[in-house]
Amino acid sequence: QVQLVESGGGLVQAGGSLRLSCAASGRAFSGYVMGWFRQAPGKEREFVARIGWSAGTTYYADSVKGRLTISKDNAKNTVYLQMNSLKPEDTAVYYCAATPGYSRGSYSKRSDYDYWGQGTQVTVSS
Repeated sequence: QVQLVESGGGLVQAGGSLRLSCAASGRAFSGYVMGWFRQAPGKEREFVARIGWSAGTTYYADSVKGRLTISKDNAKNTVYLQMNSLKPEDTAVYYCAATPGYSRGSYSKRSDYDYWGQGTQVTVSS
């Protein structure tokens, strides 16, 4: 059974940085796509970034390009989201997600993913 556990959230001032981690377990993730989504209070869950586990290809939401970077560590079965130049509008619960697939598509819809973590809170103060 696939399990995803996020960590690394917290409170940071605008302009600061955080690195989120998603520890994945339960199977080998070769042939999977791993994604990060976020949900702010009163808003829909939105796509942030995704990475193909095998090829490492990435895709980002326009709103985060150049500031957030998704990466993975195969040996640790962990996906990261490095968040730089944070803004108050980045405040949200951040979720890790996984689904079988090869990263030829955007995989930017919530319905594209089969497995989800519980989320980690990121708060950016102005």
